Amino acid sequence: MAQIREIKKRMFAVRTIQRITKTMQMIATAKFTAALQRSKATRPYTERIRSLVSEVASAAGDVTSPLLESRSKPVGKDILLVVSSDRGLCGAYNGSVLRAAIAEIRKRKGEKREVIVETAGKKAVSFFRFLKVEVAEKHAFGDKPSFAEVAALADRFMADFTAGKVDSVSVAYMRFVSTSRQVAEVMQLLPLTLEGVQATRGAATVYEYRPSAEVLLNELLPKSVKVSLFQAMNDAIVSENVMRMVAMKAATDNASGLGRTLKRNYNRARQAKITTELTEIVSGAAALA
Repeated sequence: MAQIREIKKRMFAVRTIQRITKTMQMIATAKFTAALQRSKATRPYTERIRSLVSEVASAAGDVTSPLLESRSKPVGKDILLVVSSDRGLCGAYNGSVLRAAIAEIRKRKGEKREVIVETAGKKAVSFFRFLKVEVAEKHAFGDKPSFAEVAALADRFMADFTAGKVDSVSVAYMRFVSTSRQVAEVMQLLPLTLEGVQATRGAATVYEYRPSAEVLLNELLPKSVKVSLFQAMNDAIVSENVMRMVAMKAATDNASGLGRTLKRNYNRARQAKITTELTEIVSGAAALA
């Protein structure tokens, strides 16, 4: 009888867990849908800004900008912004991002460089506290980061870079590719790299720029930094929610399977108990006969 009661308690606990994970799956699905819409809405603008920067840079000839120039006299300091989640139960999301961040830190330290670690997300703060790694700045953007908040952070990064306080700024985050693929990577935010400039330079000029290409470039480069950082934040949130959705669905399915197993074991134990009682009754009746 004790075994039957124990199985019933476990069945009740598993059903409770299943209801919780199912609810969390539904919440993560709703958040994922909303975050995916925001990410898709900002991606065309981000890609177009980068394309414009490349086109204008190719027309400008020799590009000179503080945001593009690597340090001729490096100070040996780099900023690494690590974007994690505020909550757990999202599969391998935090583990993948933090592994990429640690690999980047070790690489920079192997080059005898100082890495200034900044975080966006509570899980990264706890992780670096456990490793006894000092965190210079802790940022909190929540599930819906506003462009103004991210732009303010990008402005500070650009100010530190142009003032010569740091040699580079990088972001460790989870890049969203599709619902079935998310990639943890370290993106170099500063100095900017103009993809496609070398390939297009030397081609015939199609556009005549007013004001000049140099003036436009100085206006577009800061915008490119801001929208790139904002897109990285949006991708990180989409990846977090889709991975939490998948993890909670797997947990719900596992709880369902375990519930079926426990119910089968419960029925077997109950049947065995009934058979034992019937055997005892028949045996007692036979002894009295």
